[in-house]
Amino acid sequence: MKLAIMQPYFFPYIGYLQLINAVDEFVIYDDVTFIKQGYINKNNILGNNKPQAFTLELRGASSNSLINEIDVGNNSKKILKTIKQNYSKAPFFKDVMPLIEDIFNYPEKNLARYVGSSLQKISQYLQINTIFHYSSELEKKCELKAQDKVINICENLNASHYINAIGGQELYCKDTFEKNNIKLNFIKTNLQPYKQFEHEFIPYLSIIDVMMFNDINTINQYLQNYELI
Repeated sequence: MKLAIMQPYFFPYIGYLQLINAVDEFVIYDDVTFIKQGYINKNNILGNNKPQAFTLELRGASSNSLINEIDVGNNSKKILKTIKQNYSKAPFFKDVMPLIEDIFNYPEKNLARYVGSSLQKISQYLQINTIFHYSSELEKKCELKAQDKVINICENLNASHYINAIGGQELYCKDTFEKNNIKLNFIKTNLQPYKQFEHEFIPYLSIIDVMMFNDINTINQYLQNYELI
């Protein structure tokens, strides 16, 4: 069984969705420390032919808080307005905007559940059938740290193959995983340019941008455009 474990990212770039699509089961790592500089509550969309940041307001966020100890704030309507203004003329706006509104209107305000729900709904829209878990609900040795905790989760879920984002190369050792009978790979995204109105392509934007300019079949092709290293 192929497994990935990642902190929940809000409307992440397509590489994150490639990772979800590449595995059988995906663990939303919600009982780890919140990173303010990360992409848990923010990303970039297209605005005036350049990346435009959007940030989900948070309550109770600090460098000492776990992700599942934080709540989302009340700026969802403002972000939705910005998305509508920037993408109202995009070819798949009418198909995608109801999904985005549904995600932002999710009643649960816990950050981990809010973002976790968004990842599951986006996956469903893109016809990804991966099974999701929350790490806080899994049996594991909580005293373990970093790589050892990941290996413990893999063992408890009977995973034989662990796939991580490319940045994980600095965190995880293939030899250590192999000693525990787990294959380790990292996913390297091959970005596929696509038409964004009449402007030069801007990469690494939120999956919102990808969905606004491409149909589901095309996005499914993009989801397969990666290498395992």
